[in-house]
Amino acid sequence: MIWLFGYITPDKPELKIKEYELFNAFYCGICKSIGRRYGNIPRLTLKYDSAFLAILLYSLTDGQLKVNREKCIVHPIKNRHVILKNDIIDYAADINLILSYFNMEDNNRDEGSISAKLGIVFLRPIYKKLRKKYQEKCDIIEGRLKELTDLEEKGCASMDMAAEPFAKIMEEVIAYKPLCKDEKTEKILRWMGYNLGKWIYLLDAFDDMEEDAKNSRYNPLLGRVDGKLKEITHILKLKDKLRDRVEFNLIYSLNQIGKAYELLDKKNVKGLLENIIYIGMLKKTEKILGTRSCNEVESI
Repeated sequence: MIWLFGYITPDKPELKIKEYELFNAFYCGICKSIGRRYGNIPRLTLKYDSAFLAILLYSLTDGQLKVNREKCIVHPIKNRHVILKNDIIDYAADINLILSYFNMEDNNRDEGSISAKLGIVFLRPIYKKLRKKYQEKCDIIEGRLKELTDLEEKGCASMDMAAEPFAKIMEEVIAYKPLCKDEKTEKILRWMGYNLGKWIYLLDAFDDMEEDAKNSRYNPLLGRVDGKLKEITHILKLKDKLRDRVEFNLIYSLNQIGKAYELLDKKNVKGLLENIIYIGMLKKTEKILGTRSCNEVESI
């Protein structure tokens, strides 16, 4: 199972130009943060999910962003807006690297690919440093990952049971200590993170059913993979059978994320966040489930 997915994106057609530029500025700021502190190669791990994390946490502060226009390795011709160094940007960058390290370990365990092995070589020294900085969080994440590995080894076929450890990981990720000074805010952030984790895990499980069956990889929607299950026609029938049940769980999680968001004391970037939570994530759900209208425009 992959820990970072890139599923959490805004719906570009519904964004104002300045909101779209701001989303990219967060993304580029995190990328620059990784490069500045850990080198250029780890920047390849960056996913849109990390930008969402930074935007969500920043929305709860009343600080002013410092934005600059800078050149980028990927976009060397045109200068891009970049949010300059701040604690939230650095935290999102650190979380991206921590989860990417576990992603590489998981891929190496499942596939033994060369890219995963190389990724571990590059990320292990960084993870060791980050583990000292976030020891409590890393202890919790490692414990939840062990629970998930145990469930995978047992071939757990329960969506709720399989999603629980990852939901708890995202709960911990979003509970950023400097913003959890009061019990109410911490509870809201944790509930939002928990449901976000369930949404990500189940969406990815449905998205990867064919590939997981083909490669005999664990998937809670497949159970144990046998020869018959590898047949594409069988998988497609199974997806059709499970679609309504998976959709119910995904929409419930999105509703809970929205309710938690409404309870937060937001001070900034509300338009951008509401686009991601209420439109972007819903459209991503519909696209992967195959319930979207064919003439709809894709998000970023």
